[in-house]
Amino acid sequence: MPVIKSARKKLRKDRKREKLNSVVKEGYRSAVKKAQKSKTPENVKLAVKLIDKATKKRLLHKNKAARLKSKLSKLAKPASKSNTLANSAAKKISKPASKKLPKKK
Repeated sequence: MPVIKSARKKLRKDRKREKLNSVVKEGYRSAVKKAQKSKTPENVKLAVKLIDKATKKRLLHKNKAARLKSKLSKLAKPASKSNTLANSAAKKISKPASKKLPKKK
């Protein structure tokens, strides 16, 4: 235990901050797990919101937060390759062929 008065005060403040920070950390962790389990847009939105709050309080590094949010956004809107290939093929077919006009002299 600290002996100096200022050190005792710092210890008290550190314990309070630790409790508050653990609440925020557990909040975003549980939200991310919930979003991964049930991939609804509402769950993903809540998880992203809590990740941003944790990043603002510097509990998460900004790059880790970006990585988590990217992973969550992929869960919310999965795009299958067969659909994207079919859509791109349909777009190519549906475009009318451009007619080249002769140049005027």
